[in-house]
Amino acid sequence: MRKLIVQQWVTVDGIVAEEDGGLSFVSGEPFSEKTEPAFKASVMGLVDSVDTMILGANTYAMAKDYWPYAEEQGEYGEKVNGLTKFVASSELEDAPWGGFPAATVTRDAAATVRELKAQSGKDLWLWGSLTLMRSLLDGGLVDEFRLMVSPVSRGKGTRLFEDRRDLKPIEATAFENGVVILRYAVKA
Repeated sequence: MRKLIVQQWVTVDGIVAEEDGGLSFVSGEPFSEKTEPAFKASVMGLVDSVDTMILGANTYAMAKDYWPYAEEQGEYGEKVNGLTKFVASSELEDAPWGGFPAATVTRDAAATVRELKAQSGKDLWLWGSLTLMRSLLDGGLVDEFRLMVSPVSRGKGTRLFEDRRDLKPIEATAFENGVVILRYAVKA
């Protein structure tokens, strides 16, 4: 069975969005010529392990005008753009992705994820989309968290978790750019 992997950028104090909704703490882009090879390999490893991206409507709105046209992203951008995409939205009728195949709009993200997990293929990747992530987590559909921890704190902002969660550590890797990738399995 396929896994649903949630990737979130987070500060060391658990903030996933600043008070204004911003993400100025995000660092360590995997697509620069200056990027540390080990970090780049880790990020590309995730992209290579998935074939489907799940997005919430807000994350889709932020991504759709940038990623399909981001040639400077190189191989990483090509792979992200080539993934099959689903957008959870109660309002969108369609979800174009530049010159790439459009995302499929789903009104019932939990049902869609259940169906996708039962199919053959690579794993599923939930990119950002905090509200959707919380809904899928509450529905027992999240299998793994991949937290990209930036070496900063913000004190205030939106926290990753609003309640208690028990997770099982899988891996922790620190990189020269200051980012630490923490992988956790969700306990059943």
